[in-house]
Amino acid sequence: MKKKLIVKSILSMLLISPLVVGHVHAEILDKEPNVHRQWKLKYQENFNKKLPTEETNWILDSYGDDSPWHVDHLDDDGDFFKIQGGDDFLKQLNSFDLLRKQMKFGKDGWLTAEFAVRDYDKNGLPDTEALLENVQLKNGGQAAKLSTSFDSGLIIRSTEALPSEYRVEYVLKNIDFGGKRNDSFHYDDKFNGYTMDQRKSNHPWKRNGEFTGDSNHTNKNFGDVTNENGYYFLSIMDYEKPAPHNNVFIHNHRKIGMDAYNTDATWANSYATCNPSTGELYKQLSDKSSNNAINGIFFAGDTFRDKSMAYNSFLFETECGSLSDTDTEYSIISNAEIQPELMPDEDYKFAIERNKTGYVMEMTGNFKYIGKKTLRYEREFIQDGRPIWHYNNTPEEYDGQYNSTLTFTGPHGSYSVEQWPEGSAYPDNFVIGIPHINYYEGSAVIDDIKLFVPRNNSW
Repeated sequence: MKKKLIVKSILSMLLISPLVVGHVHAEILDKEPNVHRQWKLKYQENFNKKLPTEETNWILDSYGDDSPWHVDHLDDDGDFFKIQGGDDFLKQLNSFDLLRKQMKFGKDGWLTAEFAVRDYDKNGLPDTEALLENVQLKNGGQAAKLSTSFDSGLIIRSTEALPSEYRVEYVLKNIDFGGKRNDSFHYDDKFNGYTMDQRKSNHPWKRNGEFTGDSNHTNKNFGDVTNENGYYFLSIMDYEKPAPHNNVFIHNHRKIGMDAYNTDATWANSYATCNPSTGELYKQLSDKSSNNAINGIFFAGDTFRDKSMAYNSFLFETECGSLSDTDTEYSIISNAEIQPELMPDEDYKFAIERNKTGYVMEMTGNFKYIGKKTLRYEREFIQDGRPIWHYNNTPEEYDGQYNSTLTFTGPHGSYSVEQWPEGSAYPDNFVIGIPHINYYEGSAVIDDIKLFVPRNNSW
């Protein structure tokens, strides 16, 4: 559904007028769409069988090009960090071992859980938490609980790359990755979802700065992370076999996604949330916000928020208009807010579709200010001259027109990387969970992961 929005005057200091850029493919539905007309169910995971978590051994990630988890220059031992921190970065990195494991599950092993934890004393055993376990629901069914500490990561992904057209969805039954509860970041003896038993920092990975000092989280050269918590509701990545990596890595590898970023830091003054019932924006730090927003983002392939780390610009489709961080004063514009206090009695469903012309993101649940609805947003691969980052699954889908070469420079050297060359191709893989290994802490309960394919597709 296309809509034209009229720019309104500012109603108050807490309301911000919507800006119209291009056109919006947006729908508010009272009922979930009937996906069975277009799609057929290929796989479903309801977690009624015991997860084989204990049957899989931890493996040392030895880094380097031969590592099964190697991707590119933003790797956990990548050139990006070497030119920023030099030998001091390597000292920090080598102060612990990074242990990983891959666990296939579901029919035909169609799902894979990727775990990453730290072994601080290098004895081959985890010293941080990344857990995936079956849990019992009130209705007698089962689900899966995903838990991480701030210095570990855990995602669920598709084992194989997704087909050219698909719909993936799942149900979020509960979440505890920060944000406010009853108007406070302090709840359950935690702050923003973090236990406060020790200093928690982004050690040893950061964009720039000083890498000297003690090789642990007490090192004040690395930033405290407890004012930043979040969760990846559902995202599509641009590389094969996604796994948790450092926080910098993720910012150059997303095509589209829905996530939470819960903070009351001063920089959140540039964040706003759309009120889907009125079409007006309100500031995340205003009293209208409960700091539990869904950031539905189509990542831009033509501009970067931060070229120094190839951090893509954001494209937003919302009930407040079709917006971008390059043409508004707001760097994040969220679609709506979930209400964690209602969970697990009420839950939320998240879905992403890829069709012949573009991507669709969909969220269903009881949202602040609008109640129980389905919010559905579509964007073409190239819309109004702006592409979705790495949208092409095959070389034939892309002619190289948005390629650029970025030069990464630091105190210890520089290098250049082509960002989107002609002849390239980027498989779609979905991710649920925590893809960072130096940010975000908490737990989530998930259920009923489904993969649909077109009715005429034999995949």
